[in-house]
Formats: sequence, C-alpha cells, structure tokens
Amino acid sequence: MQVDAPIEPHRNNPHLRRYSEIEEQMKVSWKDSIYLQREELARKLHEPLAQLAARCAATWEDRAQMEAVLQQGFADIPHCTFLYCMGTDGIQICDNIGKAGVVPGHFERDRSQRPYMMEAVPAWGFLLSDAYISIRQHRPSLTALQIVRIDGVTKGYLGADFDLRNLPVTAELYDEPGYWRQVKGDPAIRSAVFQQCRVDSPLDGNIAQALSILEELLEHRGVFQCQIHFSSSQATLWTMDDPFRYRILDHEALSDPDICLVFPLHPYPHNAIIPEDKIQPILKTLQALRLTDATFYLRTASINIFNGMISLTFSCDGSHYMPYDEFLLKDTAFWF
Repeated sequence: MQVDAPIEPHRNNPHLRRYSEIEEQMKVSWKDSIYLQREELARKLHEPLAQLAARCAATWEDRAQMEAVLQQGFADIPHCTFLYCMGTDGIQICDNIGKAGVVPGHFERDRSQRPYMMEAVPAWGFLLSDAYISIRQHRPSLTALQIVRIDGVTKGYLGADFDLRNLPVTAELYDEPGYWRQVKGDPAIRSAVFQQCRVDSPLDGNIAQALSILEELLEHRGVFQCQIHFSSSQATLWTMDDPFRYRILDHEALSDPDICLVFPLHPYPHNAIIPEDKIQPILKTLQALRLTDATFYLRTASINIFNGMISLTFSCDGSHYMPYDEFLLKDTAFWF
C-alpha cells in the first residue's frame, strides 16, 4: 500500500468542482456518472470514518476493545456491510464487525492482495476504492480505507466494505453518447472476409415488402426499436405499449402485411428524435447496404427512434453506432 503526495480533500478540489458544473451544463456519460456518485459517497464517509479511526487508534493494542469500539461506531457509517482494522501489511488485527456484531473467522485474515490494497491512499488519509468483485459473495463491492495514525505514525487502516446493492444511486442514469462510434469485431471473421460471399436469405428475396411492413410498425404501430437480422430473416421489435418484452417476427411474418393488424395503432411519439418522415429513407439505405456488394454487406441493423441512433453490423463483423442524420448523409459509395 502506497501513500500519495498530499492532495486537497474532495470538497476543495477544483477538478471535482468542475464535474459538478459539467453535470449542470450537459448530460453525463457513464464514466462521469460513476465519478459523481463516488464523490457523493466519499463526502458522506470521510468524516465518520476519520472519527472512528481516531477512536480505534486508542485501542490499537487491545483487540477486544477495538472490536467493541467498531461495534459502537458501526451505525455511524452509512450503508456499511463490514468494518475491520488491519496493519500496514494488510493483515487484520480484529474480526469483521457487521450489523449483528462480531463476525468470527476474520482475525489475521490477509487482505494485502485485495484490489483496494493495491491502490494508493492519498496523504490526507482517506481512500474510496474502485469497485471489485467480492471473494465470498461474488458481488460488486467497494472498500473505504482510512489511515490510522498514532503520534503521527501510520499504524494501519480502518476498512469499511460496502455491497453496491446497498448503496443509494445519487446521479441520474447516464445517456448514450450521440456521436458515431465504430467497434471492431471478431478478428477471425475480418481476416476471412474476402473468402466469403453473401448468400441470399429469404428476407433478401422479399426485402422491399418486409421493410414496408417495418415502416408501418415504426411509424404507426408503436414500435420504437427494431433490430433487423438480414442473414437469418427475422426482426426483433420493442413496442411502447409493452417495452419490457420483445417480439420476434420471422420471415413468414415479414412477408405478410396482415401482421400489422396484431399491433394496435399508436400515434408517432412527439418526443422521438428520429422524425417520422426519416423512417422510410433509413430503411431504404439499409436495403442498399444489404444488397449493393456481395463481399461487404449488412448483416444486422437496428433503429431506435428515441435515442436517434442507427446501429450497423457488416460481414466483416465491424459495428457502427451513429446518429440517424449522419447515417442518411452517407451513400453506398462511402461504405463500399
């Protein structure tokens, strides 16, 4: 375990203040959301852990008294699962303390190789670890460490373990970024792309009618997300009236306009990012990407009208995620 050079506590750190300002100005990414939640949790934990560590310092040579102090202070550490003390070598000098009291079997437990012991504790004495998977419960967890000092000398650490299930969510759910992202797929597929050739699927032979049916479902029948599997001739749909379950339409259903009758009429949502009149051009472009080239061709595609994104996976197993308007600006010459 290392101790970093002194840094300012989170409440005075200008870099952390900047994140609070960013949150007010724009939607946060998943990394920003994690950062903000960790900052809020650290703010709640630092002071009570520091006070409890000072009380533990007075009992450092007496295991029974130390465990009694931890039991008395357990309720002061919000959302905590276990408390314990350990030396600078990462060896526990007491048992775990939980909500019900002493949890035997942890005295002299070696925590030196746990992820939180590999992180550097700041010189001001408090560390909130990155999340990790716990050994015994195999659940996402994190640990807070507070340095215990006696007469200015570091004697060890007060540890507090937290199960992520017990922690409150303090930030909004992040939004997917609205820019174009490209993801490389299986290298084995990419290396053999010139050795393959598209084989017409049943959907390819009836693609115009199938896409017209999907257009009707997206524009007038409450479907807000549609994933089209061209090679396996099926589509997976999610509807606004029942968003937690998906429906699968096979080639037979995609060949029969009567399938529209089982999806109730639904006005096109006013808060959809993709305008209604762009659905048809998007589907036409997908058709061109599927049929234009026999070597590089579209295998799957999805449309989500609320986040405004189009996803594409090609025969080379490369995937693209891009805003619908940017997608419509690219003709087949761009892709092939």
